Parts: sequence; C-alpha cells; structure tokens
Amino acid sequence: MNLLHSLNARLSAAVLVLARLCLAGLGVVVLYGVVLRYAFNNEPAYIEQLALLLVISVAMFGAATVAHDAGHIGLDSLVELLPRAARREVARFVAAMTILFALVLVWGSLQMALSTGGDRIPTLGISEAWRYLPVIVAGVLIALFSIEHVLRPAVPKD
Repeated sequence: MNLLHSLNARLSAAVLVLARLCLAGLGVVVLYGVVLRYAFNNEPAYIEQLALLLVISVAMFGAATVAHDAGHIGLDSLVELLPRAARREVARFVAAMTILFALVLVWGSLQMALSTGGDRIPTLGISEAWRYLPVIVAGVLIALFSIEHVLRPAVPKD
C-alpha cells in the first residue's frame, strides 16, 4: 500500500508540473496569437489548434491531480450526518464510481484516437489522435489514484 501511495504521489506531482507547463505554454501561445493578429494582422493558422490541445491538456492533467487529492466536487451535507463507518463506505463507493468513470473515459478516448489516427490536424500536421492522448493519460491516472482511495480512503471527519 505504501508503494502505491508513493507512486501515486510522484505521478500526481509530475502531472501537476505538466499541467502548469501546459498552462504557461497556453498563455504564451495565446499572447503570441493576439499580438500577431492585432498588431500585424497576420495570425498563423496553427495558433487556435495548438491552444486547443493545450486547453485539453491543462484540464485533463488538472483533473487527474484533483482526483489524487480527492478534491472532487461533492455534496457531502447528508454524508456528514452518517456515522464514521458509513462515511468511510461512501468514500469507497465514490472512489469505485470514479474508477468506473475513468475506465469509460480511457476506453472511449482510445476508441476515438484509433478511429481518427489516420486523420491529420491540417494546421499542425499531426494526427488527430493527439487530441485524445491527454484524456487517455489522465483517465489512467484517475483510475490509479482512485484505486488507492478504495483501498485506503481518507479518514472522514467526525
């Protein structure tokens, strides 16, 4: 269990750095595009597609990090009224449902990547499958992080 916790902590830290780099890159790309569009009336066609890939990456890698920290949006006002043991079981159930969601996300994204792998993003010259890579990676990480939560959920508040 400690090995899984250690691995997940390192993966979460790495994916958070990756999300931050993508966010910084997004800022640079958008600023570059705005300057070229409004100052020089000449925005390259690839700016929009590159920004879209970075937005997807920031959102998915950020979601994976939040899943590691069990910081999902929750309505816990009713759960807080339950006894401690019941809250622990609810936490396990939520983690199990998160695993299911993550696996569906990975499967669907993998299917989309495989079906669009031969198509190209014209302005970038890369495969359309690249759009789904951050979703697949984040889905695998969310599932892995949630497995830890099922095995050892956070101790509910008293």
